Amino acid sequence: MDEIIKFVTEKTGLSEEQAKSAIEAVAGFAKEKLPPGIADQVTGFLEGKEVGGGLAGMAAGLKDKLGL
Repeated sequence: MDEIIKFVTEKTGLSEEQAKSAIEAVAGFAKEKLPPGIADQVTGFLEGKEVGGGLAGMAAGLKDKLGL
């Protein structure tokens, strides 16, 4: 999340604490509105984790859920 905080502070002029608070608020909102699997991907992305094998992993997971 440090990279995102740095990006937001540079683009907006907010302090690091303000940027972190804003990011957490937007992430929380998005996670409430997105389907659970995608919400987990958002959380992983913000934490800097490899998110389910990247795009290929996401496509495979979607394919499995659709039964294709």
